[in-house]
Amino acid sequence: MSEQTDGIDFAVAAYREDGRWVVDDIADRFLTDLDTLASGLRRFPGDGGAVGLVAVDEDFFLVVRVTGPRTRLLLSDVTAALEWELAAEAVELLGLPDPEDDDEPEPAGDVEVLSDLGLPAAELVDLLEDLVDDDDLYPDEVLSEVARRLGFGELFDDAVGLTTA
Repeated sequence: MSEQTDGIDFAVAAYREDGRWVVDDIADRFLTDLDTLASGLRRFPGDGGAVGLVAVDEDFFLVVRVTGPRTRLLLSDVTAALEWELAAEAVELLGLPDPEDDDEPEPAGDVEVLSDLGLPAAELVDLLEDLVDDDDLYPDEVLSEVARRLGFGELFDDAVGLTTA
């Protein structure tokens, strides 16, 4: 694994094929930067594109959604850009200023990225706020809840090795 992918806890793609959710691992070679990740997601078939769910170092996550040539992005914590290249690239692509050392964690990006799939922006914002406010809550748990609300929670949990309660 490259230095860029060393901290990645998991990266999966979720997409609908013939009306059913499918969850697959994203190969490490597609995790070097966001453009490559988007290209990798475009390789997955899907009615309406693919959603990439990437968790890094039990610290933050990215939701990357590709539909045709369009890429949409959500970063769970902009302050992750201080330590992680992938997060710094997300901050840059979102057109945000670089975070400062004393900035508070906050999400950034397209909170409507999953709305048409069944997760309204307000609910996603609530989940993101929970992650920022609760030191005992980890990105994989939030992404598991996102997956559950979209209808592929068990598939997600199996793919990333979480035990379903």
